[in-house]
Amino acid sequence: MTSLSKDPTLLSRRHFMALAGGIAGMATLSALGVPSGWAANTAKVDVDTVNRKEHTSDVLVIGGGMAGLFATVKAHDAGSKVILVSKGRLGSSGQTPFAKGIFTYDAATAPISLDAFVDKVSRSAMGTNNPVYTRQMAEHSRARVDELRQWGFFDSPLYNTCFSKPIKERNIPVLERIVITHLIKENGHIAGAAGFSMDSEKIQIFRAKSVILCTGAGGFKPNGFPICDLTHDGTIMAYTIGAKVTGKEWNDGHPGQATNAAACFDGWHGMFERKPDTVGVEVHHDLGVDLNYIAYVNGGPVAMGPPGSGNTTSKGGPLTPAEFARPPGGPPPGGGKAPGNGGPPSGKGGGPPGMAGIPVGGSSAGMSIHKSEGLVPINDRCASNIPGLYAAGDALGSYMAGAIYTQIGSSLAGSAVQGAVAGTAAADYCKAVDFQDVSTAKLDDIHQEILAPLQRKAGYSPAWVTQTLQGIMIPNFVLYIKKEKLLQAALAYVEELRDHHMPMLRAADFHELRLAHETANMIISAEMKLKASIMRKESRCSHYRLDYPEMDTTNWQAWINIYKGADGSMQFEKQPFAAWPA
Repeated sequence: MTSLSKDPTLLSRRHFMALAGGIAGMATLSALGVPSGWAANTAKVDVDTVNRKEHTSDVLVIGGGMAGLFATVKAHDAGSKVILVSKGRLGSSGQTPFAKGIFTYDAATAPISLDAFVDKVSRSAMGTNNPVYTRQMAEHSRARVDELRQWGFFDSPLYNTCFSKPIKERNIPVLERIVITHLIKENGHIAGAAGFSMDSEKIQIFRAKSVILCTGAGGFKPNGFPICDLTHDGTIMAYTIGAKVTGKEWNDGHPGQATNAAACFDGWHGMFERKPDTVGVEVHHDLGVDLNYIAYVNGGPVAMGPPGSGNTTSKGGPLTPAEFARPPGGPPPGGGKAPGNGGPPSGKGGGPPGMAGIPVGGSSAGMSIHKSEGLVPINDRCASNIPGLYAAGDALGSYMAGAIYTQIGSSLAGSAVQGAVAGTAAADYCKAVDFQDVSTAKLDDIHQEILAPLQRKAGYSPAWVTQTLQGIMIPNFVLYIKKEKLLQAALAYVEELRDHHMPMLRAADFHELRLAHETANMIISAEMKLKASIMRKESRCSHYRLDYPEMDTTNWQAWINIYKGADGSMQFEKQPFAAWPA
């Protein structure tokens, strides 16, 4: 990320005057006990002693969740030498540890045919889904579930042991606690990735013929929902080297609990402690922004029952197709099945944990609907527009379910299925290509870009910039209930963070170095969300505009793709629904 690597000693006259003018104000804030963002950087790391280690594989899988597991196993089984690298721990990364229901479609017992299932999902998604990926998920779900059962997935609420079983059987190298910050492209093809180790304080270079991003989704580090360590790293790294991304205007609507709102385990412990189970067919239209609209119109707190139970007391707001509307007190998702028997665990009031009682919105702020954001696929094999670069799970904008949640458990099933598809596709790709040569000079530049925040004599702390970004983006009337004036106002602030604060992020150690790179990713993601929300002048599924409250089927039967222009600017294009990119 070149924005993190500006000359750390460079200080313009304008910046100097701004700093001088702000010293008195910062001193006042400090006297009041409020920490200031700008400060001298007391580095605890001698960057001159940081060396680097190189690794080589045919396929590099980035991410240790469900998609990463299957991508790694299937790429290996298809004949590739594979390395899996993860910012966290295998089976304990991202949202995978929280996901306890996995959809499985069995044609022999399903209540509807596969064609009928795909059509019903498309109706709920108001046309926003990609039926190819919807069908693919259902068609291959049982095979992935059968493999998970063999590995012991359903025997424990913790996943590390069962995920490790197929990895150890194949003797596949797994490197954990590695923060990947750069994807490397040469001659138009993917050539590898680079990052650093949190434990050895060493730069890590990965040379590979193919890279599969299984890096999940992300948000603005909100409290109360298990995405606080996801920051769209893979998406932004891919965008930086020219990949197209999509889905930024849609919003996940998971709330947290009003009591101890920041305590994720308090609200969702029923999911973390539960053994996983399978989920049957039950297509619905849930977790958009209807609760946010009620809170916007009526104020809070808002009593909440099961998702989609029709407990709104306000007219207008987001549209739920009549076919999928539930009467007040209607059955919860899962077809009314009991916990542990194909349905989600119940919380107080009949909904899943974290979604009953008095809710607090914004707990998943910055995250889109599962599978609706990420890299734009150019085909049904999870390939991006950059040769050799693939994505799976929440890192792939496959629109498997469209812009609304349509099927309990489909996200986990989709991650498994897409991981397997991407792993096989990447291995096939590797058979026909050679490694791209990457010059030592380029690796030296990447090395310096990674360490740039450690080299700054002074700068803004990542925590302070993150808190500022949260204050801009998380309000209900910016992120969820949208209108152009407020979106434009928020964008002005985010662009200021991008241009002025992001280049001056500082880090004293490798923990803060991770935070600095994550903060930069969140800023770019926020810019994408605001600009895509401004561009889509309609309301549909989980995107709601007060100034454009109706669905526009004349102008907006299309997804929004985002890519980096030749001049470095953020560019946008429409991609018609049910069509591959041009």
